[in-house]
Amino acid sequence: MLCQLSINNFAIVRFLELDFRPGMTSITGETGAGKSIAIDALGLCLGNRADAAAVRPGASKTEVSARFSLDDVPLARRWLEDNDLELDDECILRRTITSDGRSRAYINGNPVPLSQLKSLGQYLVGVHGQHAHHALLKNEHQLSLLDSYANHRMLQESVASAYQRCRQVEAELRQLEQSQQERISRKQLLQYQVEELDEFALAEGEFEQIEAEHKRLANGTALIEDCQHTLSLLSESDEGNIESLLNRALSLAATLESLDPTLAPIGNMLNDALIQVQESSSELGRYLSNLELDPEHFAALEERLSKAMTLARKHHVAANKLAAHHQELARELAGLDSDEAQLDELKQQVQTSREAYFNHAQKLSQSRLRYAKELDKQVTASIQELNMPKGKFTIEVNFNDKVMSANGSDSVEFLVTTNPGQPLSPLAKVASGGELSRIGLGIQVITAKKVSTPTLIFDEVDVGISGPTAAVVGRMLRSLGEATQVFCVTHLPQVAGNGHQHMFVNKSSKGGQTETSMKPLDKEARIQELARLLGGDTITENTLANARELLQGT
Repeated sequence: MLCQLSINNFAIVRFLELDFRPGMTSITGETGAGKSIAIDALGLCLGNRADAAAVRPGASKTEVSARFSLDDVPLARRWLEDNDLELDDECILRRTITSDGRSRAYINGNPVPLSQLKSLGQYLVGVHGQHAHHALLKNEHQLSLLDSYANHRMLQESVASAYQRCRQVEAELRQLEQSQQERISRKQLLQYQVEELDEFALAEGEFEQIEAEHKRLANGTALIEDCQHTLSLLSESDEGNIESLLNRALSLAATLESLDPTLAPIGNMLNDALIQVQESSSELGRYLSNLELDPEHFAALEERLSKAMTLARKHHVAANKLAAHHQELARELAGLDSDEAQLDELKQQVQTSREAYFNHAQKLSQSRLRYAKELDKQVTASIQELNMPKGKFTIEVNFNDKVMSANGSDSVEFLVTTNPGQPLSPLAKVASGGELSRIGLGIQVITAKKVSTPTLIFDEVDVGISGPTAAVVGRMLRSLGEATQVFCVTHLPQVAGNGHQHMFVNKSSKGGQTETSMKPLDKEARIQELARLLGGDTITENTLANARELLQGT
């Protein structure tokens, strides 16, 4: 709950430090005194937007801090733990705004973005404004109220998660389908290219082999002539050849060795040279005997070489890279075939995800129906107590299996009848302004009892209510204050008198400066304030007696 609120230089407040207690706190004051100033200041700590206009004239900055007790607030504790911001059993929110409009936010002394104040604030304070009943006319707000009452957050999260999953898969499918025509055109081209290359069937490294063999056959005549001439020089010429000359040199080397043994290595080297010449001659003879000039084979090689070079130019690759390019195109074609399989798989996933979504949406809808019936009875009882004795309220929940949203597939309509014999009709078509405010207040009080927020603020929600109805509203809020901390800004003595405590807001001017203050009232001061609310500026013994009676009733 809210334990303390400190306000420095906010609007027309110079300084306020307020301590709060459990139960219902009534806040009253003269018109224009700034009864909602503390609530507005607290709103800054909860992440509401503000600008330099919030700073009191003449001051350099506004500073507001709120201290909360975290007893029995597990959601806030968990949030603080998850964000590494916990501080024992308390939580302190602080906000500063400078005169040039710069804003800073802090949680337990740690600087945080404004979004974190908002995120944490929803677990600490719930605000019900004086115009909240107007929002009742909107179907989305009606749905939100029903969900708040049902408190089936896990069902809502399951639906939202299933919806996001479904939308994600549908987006992937749309993207794949949009590129399908491009894939079809590309696949047709690839099929033609791969079939052409499959038919040619050039193996890896084959082009280099063809090119080498083609070059050999193209130069066959020169090879034969040069080989024969080389053989003649090595061993076959009758006029003299290398082999016969080496034999003569080897014989002379043997004679020299006999005369001088140190010349033995010369003979060895000449012998090695003779062996090399003989082996070269033999190898060259074998090559020459196997060398055939086959015109048909040469023509076939030339045709295949020409085809390879033509295909390489067609595909804009080097001829020696054509085989690798062929494999790359084949892999791309196979990948497009897998895209078709992925398309079928995504279609199945869309169907599965939609079924999962509607399964979760049905469960959420069933929960809404159950709690709608429960809320029907309570709101009907509440509005009957609020001076509409024949009133009846019901919530119509309709499930539409053609509608998908993050909040389910339901449409919700609040129906009411205020007079006997009249059919139930949408709230906007039946209720007058006063009736709408009473119905809205009843719903706010009932739903507030089901929400785990430890502090609730009702800011002039009793506008348009008076007389006996106001006393009922006061008792409702006091009853709510027995279970949770309630602040009620009001102008009705019947409501203010039901508070467990009472704070008075006063505005004064001094030295050309206007200042708003707020202070708790003791019993006698409360009687005086209630008398003022009852009788205006003229306070009589009768109004004082009525004021005492209001307090005695609590």
